[in-house]
Amino acid sequence: MKKTYYSEYQQKLITADQAARLIQPGAYILYGSFLARPNDFDNHLAQRVNELADIDIFYAAGLLPPLQTAISDPSHTIFTCNSCYFTAVDRKMYDQGLLFYTPANFSQANEMFTLPYYPPYTCVIQVAPMDEHGFFSFGVSNTYCYEGALQAATVIVEVNQNIPRMPGGSEDGLHISMVDYIIEGSNSPVFELPPSPEPTEADMRMAELILEEIPDHACLQLGVGTLPNILGNLLCDTDLADLGIHSEMFCDSMVDLFEAGKITGRYKTIDRGKIVATFCLGTKKSYEFVDGNPLIASHPCNYTNDARVISRNDNVMSINNAIEIDLFSQVCAESSGIRQISGTGGQLDFVEGAWYSKGGKSFLCLTSTFTDKKGTVHSRIVPTLKTGSIVTTPRTLVDYVVTEYGMAQMKGQPTWSRAEKLINLAHPDFRDDLIRQAQEMKIWRRTNKIE
Repeated sequence: MKKTYYSEYQQKLITADQAARLIQPGAYILYGSFLARPNDFDNHLAQRVNELADIDIFYAAGLLPPLQTAISDPSHTIFTCNSCYFTAVDRKMYDQGLLFYTPANFSQANEMFTLPYYPPYTCVIQVAPMDEHGFFSFGVSNTYCYEGALQAATVIVEVNQNIPRMPGGSEDGLHISMVDYIIEGSNSPVFELPPSPEPTEADMRMAELILEEIPDHACLQLGVGTLPNILGNLLCDTDLADLGIHSEMFCDSMVDLFEAGKITGRYKTIDRGKIVATFCLGTKKSYEFVDGNPLIASHPCNYTNDARVISRNDNVMSINNAIEIDLFSQVCAESSGIRQISGTGGQLDFVEGAWYSKGGKSFLCLTSTFTDKKGTVHSRIVPTLKTGSIVTTPRTLVDYVVTEYGMAQMKGQPTWSRAEKLINLAHPDFRDDLIRQAQEMKIWRRTNKIE
């Protein structure tokens, strides 16, 4: 006779207000990431702003609705909120002084909770409803949730009936025996990404350049942003066959690739026949596709983003965006000067994983220029990074750089060659000044050529 968990469920069931009242001054709290971040618990904890003190909250990648604890306490005297990857929602809170950034490669997120100096903490995660075997699925936000709960002093799950169940490769949910308290939330709608902006000519040109480099049987990682989605859509109309996916994120373009018959995973060397991801972020199309789909294998980010795991697949093709690159080929993909834009995320993980993959390539993509709010055009290829800008990918690991003016490989190249290649990728209006700067920095040969 199969065991039922109804009685245990009822014993652990409390309201969101009761759960929030378990928190004492000086507490550390870990929230789930993306769609696993709790909403009802956070709302009720924010209502205790006048009763608490010195509460530290950690999470990654906040989505709508914004974190109410942060909004309730602009001075950080009660709630100090910290995210290790900024979304547009987080960035707005950061600009308003409501949020701090925690530097981390995504592959390291799980290990952050096992450090000896990390204090006892409460873990609160939004989950899909319990199944008949007593398991709460992390749904479309696996990431660090299992390890975060495993190391916690207290574990609280907030059930949302709208969370899809993303089948697991490993560590994809919690058994009720691992849970201290259960909240039945208000079942808020699942956040959907807004429609991508129309691709520019520059976006299309970069996608076309990358497309030429992708072979049959390639294993794809598509990062966040417009360009990776464009590339996914373009791949649908090619003759490429038997592609695989090993990515931190599952997104809408991957649904299109599968339905176009491009994704089989047949030639992957690990997780054959599976689409591997640690979270899903998209629209209803993606969420309905992954829900209960045995094609999907959800793993924690210390698996999906481990360069050693990534590199076990052949022909890994990693496509990510950048904000700025200097003539030494140092890449900033997360800040504009000291202003945090996003985060290190998984870019470095996949750049390194593709580096060691047999036949692997990583592409860091950026338009050659951007226009500021005053209408002034600036080059994204610069002599040195803007003061305070964060190096996301060091020059020692940069492989291919792509702009609308072409593609260049940095691997194994000396500084003068990198400078020449990058200046050829810059907008023509900025090339003469970049040459002058390269000469002053002694990274320019007299025989260098600009096309």
